[in-house]
Amino acid sequence: MTQTPDVPPIIESEESDYRDTGITSTVAIAGHPLHPLIVLFPIAFLVGALGTDLGYWLTTDPFWARASVWMLGVGLVSSVPAVLTGLSDFVRIDRVRKRTAGWAHMILNFVSIGLAAVNYFLRLGNSTGAILPVGIILSLLVASILGLSGWYGAELIYRHKVAVIGYSSRSES
Repeated sequence: MTQTPDVPPIIESEESDYRDTGITSTVAIAGHPLHPLIVLFPIAFLVGALGTDLGYWLTTDPFWARASVWMLGVGLVSSVPAVLTGLSDFVRIDRVRKRTAGWAHMILNFVSIGLAAVNYFLRLGNSTGAILPVGIILSLLVASILGLSGWYGAELIYRHKVAVIGYSSRSES
């Protein structure tokens, strides 16, 4: 009988992942992985855009429309280092590429960034006109996709022990 949960197809469990020390991140300072730290910024700004869109929808105050453009812009700019550090781990750690969670996390993040970019460019020069209904729908989609992607990112860290501090060998499965 296995001691670890196995809830397919959403979550895959490898007994060996629970028994080893894990795999360190490929981008770290003093062993501390940077990707989990850096992703907080694009997540906060891109989810915050949904909040400012809702603020505009409820008040029709143009301030909220301008704030949404800024939230999207800063979210996109801050996503660059998050993407680079995440891609480094994806490319250089076999365990990430061998798990559904690794692929789902990467694909969902690219989709969310693509939708956020479309949302941003629709608003340039038309910050108030692009919010209802398309902008707010895109913001809701991005926030939802980021939530799902975060689930898979946590699966990589907590279930598959990727980007943890400890001794490891990148050749592990």
